[in-house]
Amino acid sequence: MQTHPYDALTPDCILDAVETTGLRCDGRLLELNSFENRVYQIGTEGDDGRSIPVIGKFYRPGRWSDAAIREEHAFARELTEAEIPLVAPLADEHGETLHRHAGFRFAIWPRRGGRSPDLEQPEVLERIGQFIARIHQVGAAHVFRHREVMDLVGMAAAAREDVLASERLPPELAAVYSGLADDIRGRLEDFQALLREVPAIRLHGDTHRGNLLWTDAGPHFVDLDDARTGPAIQDLWMFLSGDPSAMTAQLLDLLEGYESFRPFDRRELALIAPLRTVRILRHAAWLARRADDPAFVQGFPVFYTPRFWEEHILALREQRAALDEPPLALP
Repeated sequence: MQTHPYDALTPDCILDAVETTGLRCDGRLLELNSFENRVYQIGTEGDDGRSIPVIGKFYRPGRWSDAAIREEHAFARELTEAEIPLVAPLADEHGETLHRHAGFRFAIWPRRGGRSPDLEQPEVLERIGQFIARIHQVGAAHVFRHREVMDLVGMAAAAREDVLASERLPPELAAVYSGLADDIRGRLEDFQALLREVPAIRLHGDTHRGNLLWTDAGPHFVDLDDARTGPAIQDLWMFLSGDPSAMTAQLLDLLEGYESFRPFDRRELALIAPLRTVRILRHAAWLARRADDPAFVQGFPVFYTPRFWEEHILALREQRAALDEPPLALP
């Protein structure tokens, strides 16, 4: 039978791993919704006998280097030291945040609750803009040396190759997909020069609403797994949806908060459509690379049907047209 690296990550292995960090587990274990890595809420015993839940993330074998993971953790610490509400990993008595057990690399975070933000409210978007600007202030102070740098053409080309190499694409759609992806890659070259011209800073990198938790005290981000170097708009555009007028209004609310902390280069607005296009390409490639993972089989059943690829091709055609549209214009 085909095996997967995570097959060895049994409940006993998880609890034993956590205890190597000096914590005492109380047997409580809850798997959380995560696919790229495996993430669990784990009960630990406090000094007063109370159960203290922590979050354990077991990194996917072979994805990141140790240096890249440590840069993720160091960036999180920088943000928390600047009093920015982002959850940083816990360090053991030796100051180490990246741990190993039974062939797995893992880290432990304190559990922080919250709810999904109401993005229909202008004041919420303004608060998010302030929050992201503060992250970017810290992000602009130093550079990543081991994490991904955004490259529109290279990322699109790699996504295309991953899809074609996976053999998950129905044969009758292969020529259509390949030609469309090639066409998009060519159009992205027109935006590559702009990407090189605008400031590149350390980013959260994946600011979808699932990574943003809201409380009465305000927002906090989790999961810097995709932290990378790129333009500021990468951390803003995922909060935009709807037609151009709706997105313009949302962007104005975000920038109302953002620009109260740092300036925003308006040239970056032209990168929204290219960045969205690359994300769509990469999402399909990500699923194709992980297609043998049992968690993906359960979590993305439609991926294993021709319908997924038909809809993906339709989305790419829409994005190809969007690349020819003028960027959002702000008053």
